[in-house]
Parts: sequence; structure tokens; C-alpha cells
Amino acid sequence: MEIAVAKKQMGRYDLTAEKKAELSARLDVLTTTDMALIVSPGQNEIEQMKKHGLDIVPHRKRMNEEALDEKFKDSDDPLRIVFLCAMWLTGFDAPSCSTVYLDKPMRNHTLMQTIARANRVFPGKHSGMIVDYANVFASLEKALAIYGAGKDGKNPVKDKQKLVADLRKAVDAATTFCATRQVILPAIEQLAVGSMQRLQKLADAVDALISPDPLRREFIGHERIVNTLYSAVKPDPAALEFSGRVATLTAIADAIRAKLNPNPADITAVMGDISKLLDASITGVDMPAKPAPVMDLSKIDFGALAAKFKESKHKNTDLEVLKAAIRAQLEKLIHLNKTRADFAEKFEELIESYNAGSRNIEELFEELVKLSRNLSEEQQRHVRENMTEEQLVIFDILTRPAPELSEPERAEVKKVARELLTRLKQLLVLNWRQKSTARSQLKLAIEDTLDTGLPRAYDKPLYEQKCSALFEHVFESYPERDAGVYAEAG
Repeated sequence: MEIAVAKKQMGRYDLTAEKKAELSARLDVLTTTDMALIVSPGQNEIEQMKKHGLDIVPHRKRMNEEALDEKFKDSDDPLRIVFLCAMWLTGFDAPSCSTVYLDKPMRNHTLMQTIARANRVFPGKHSGMIVDYANVFASLEKALAIYGAGKDGKNPVKDKQKLVADLRKAVDAATTFCATRQVILPAIEQLAVGSMQRLQKLADAVDALISPDPLRREFIGHERIVNTLYSAVKPDPAALEFSGRVATLTAIADAIRAKLNPNPADITAVMGDISKLLDASITGVDMPAKPAPVMDLSKIDFGALAAKFKESKHKNTDLEVLKAAIRAQLEKLIHLNKTRADFAEKFEELIESYNAGSRNIEELFEELVKLSRNLSEEQQRHVRENMTEEQLVIFDILTRPAPELSEPERAEVKKVARELLTRLKQLLVLNWRQKSTARSQLKLAIEDTLDTGLPRAYDKPLYEQKCSALFEHVFESYPERDAGVYAEAG
């Protein structure tokens, strides 16, 4: 029946691309789902089943020849439904199992074990669902008294209407939170789909909720709780009451994530997630066709950027886009050269001062623009030093910190960095980190190169510290010859 309904809906001419993709995915699940019978063997079972007009032979053959338990545990396997009798209730653990249907009376330990099959933790799963066709829960209180209730003595099994009530509270809390930032969700939902007013209101909502960091985290927390409870309530028809509000919250949250993601996914993926929330009778939530492009710090006209910010109506959003670009650039630069960690410390200090209220948004943006300039200059420093990025890392390790050096002495340290890198690469044999001889040769090469090449300003304690720091750098950055962070960057 479900397959027929899905096929009929697929034939509608007014389907959006997102809704059609959702129905196609649903139809695929319905048509590919595998089912199996799992029962304990019995004497004369073939004859007994024949008396009821049933043939157990193919089922028994499958139970004997296939690893059905492992297939059912694999959430990617098409085996999604199993019919059990006196099997898999004790000692069997499939965390992805979300629903158990009971059609015969159970008591005490067997009942508790059965309920536990659907109560395992699994990503994206809020709770398990027990569908009771045999009034089994009349025995639940007695079973809990014998075998123990849940945490804090509470009954771990709740009527689904309690879950609906929790969802309603979560939606109300999220709606109230948004209203404190002048984001009125009902007003957004009343605007015509596809209208500029609706798109503008969504953009305004993103700007109101994206910054500062504690505010954004609190909003994202509300949205995640709502979505988790909403997913747990589905496919109960009660979920339809909340579809529009959940879709709006998700649209705003996903737009915020797209702004913060330095490598945002195609917005169609976001739209696909949103459409999954909606019943066929609920209108969609409009989003811009594409997310804002990633900000490349190396190509920024910082003067124009500052001027644009002064006139911007969405300063919070602009600030977060710049923060995301800086964070992405910092991660890349520090991945190549850990001595640049002071840039990250400066960045976090600026953000913390803004979150604490000691800087306003204009002051923070100005400081971040200065930091962006410094990062762009740092990215090209190896060119100014006439070194490769790999050579520069060794040079930085030798000079951060370092004694007072004259220009000729700095040139000597650069020479040491170049020579050491060449020498080290010749010693990076296969699986060198697991071979004590290879590690010893590497340490000796570092010690010898530094001992013969460093200026006299380096005393013995500093020399030993630099030898240790360089070996640690090579060990972390070169797991194999021609492999590691610089090979990846190249």
C-alpha cells in the first residue's frame, strides 16, 4: 500500500525537485527493504508448518546459511525488518533498531530484555518505539519493580503523547527565544513562498541569531532539540502540527551553518533536508539559490571590505563570514607551521573580548581586518625569506624563540634549515617511525647539522631544545617519505 501511495505521488506534475527526490528515496527504501524470519528450530517443524499451509524450509535455509544477525546490525544493509520468536531477545544488540512490535504476552525478564532491544543509543536516534498489540505494558510496572526502573527511579517507557508534549514545549521555547531577538517565526511563515519579503526576513533572522557566539550556540541548541524530538515523533500524524515551525527553524539554522562553513556544501543538500521535514500539504521554505562564496583572504581589498561593513544592514552575518574565513586560514597555516599558533591565540582573544562585551561589533571587525592582513602577509613570508614552506618551518622552529641574531647569523640559520631538510628527506625510509635504527639516524642527523651549522649564540640548553623540537616536528609531519602535511598541501 505504501509503495502504491508513493508511486502515485511521484506521478504528480506539481512536485518540486526536492519533494520528488524525497519521494524517490522513500520509494527506494520501500522497494529494497529485505525481511527475514528468525525462529528457534523445533522437532518436526516442517510437518507442523505444512499443517498450517506454511513452508519453513526456505526460511530455515536462510537462517542457517546467512549471517542475518550481522546484516540486521548493519544500518546500511537492506535487511530492515525481522519477525522473531524466542530469538534475539537476550544478548543481541543492534543499536540502530528503533521499533519493536509486540504481538504476544510477555512478563518480567523477557519483557525487560525485549524493550531494551529498541533502547540502544545510535546517531540520530532519540528513543526507541514499542508498538504493543497484546497489552504487554500491563506487566511493565511489575517487571520494573523486580528488575529496576530507569535512571532516578523513573519509568524508561513513556507514552508517545508525552514525546509530543515535549516537542511542543521545545518548539515553544525555540519560538520564544527567537522572539527575544526580534525574529518572529509565525510572521515569517505567513509570508508568501518565493517572495522577496520572505527571503529578506530569513536573512534578517540569520543576522539576528548568528552572533555573538553564545547566542548562536543557544539558538542551534534549541533547533537541535526540536529536530531530535520531531524525528522521534515521526511518523505519528501528530508531527504534522509542527512541520512548518520545524522547517523554518531548520532553514535558519542551516543558513547559519552555511555562512560559518568555509567550504559550504551545495545549497540543494540543505533544501533536501528541509523538504524531508514537510508533509505534502505544507508549503516549503525558501532559501537563496546559492550560499555566499567563501571569502579568500589573499584576494581581499581590506579598505573596501571595511567601507562595505559600515554600510551593511547585516553586520552580524558579515562578521561571522569574516571570522569563518580567518578560522579556515588559521587552520591551514597552523597545520603547515605550528609556530604560528600565536595568531590563533590572538584571534580567540579578540572573539572572547567581543563575547564578553568589552568590544563592540565595529571594533571587533576592525581588529579582525588587521589580523586578516597579517595572515595574508604570513602566508607569503616564505617567498620574502627566499625559502620553501617546509624550509620556513624548520627556520621558525630554530628562531622562535632564539637569541639575538645579526643578519649574517640569520643567514646561517637559513642555510642550516635548507641543508637539514635535504638531509632528513634522504633518511625517511619506509615505515621509518617504527624502526629504531631509522629514528636514531634521524636524531643524529639533526644533532650533527645543528652542531656544525648554528651560530655560537645558541648555547647547549637551547641547542638541545631545538634538536628535540625538530625531531618532534619531523615525526608528526612526515609519517612516510613523500607523505604528510606538505605533500597534502602541495
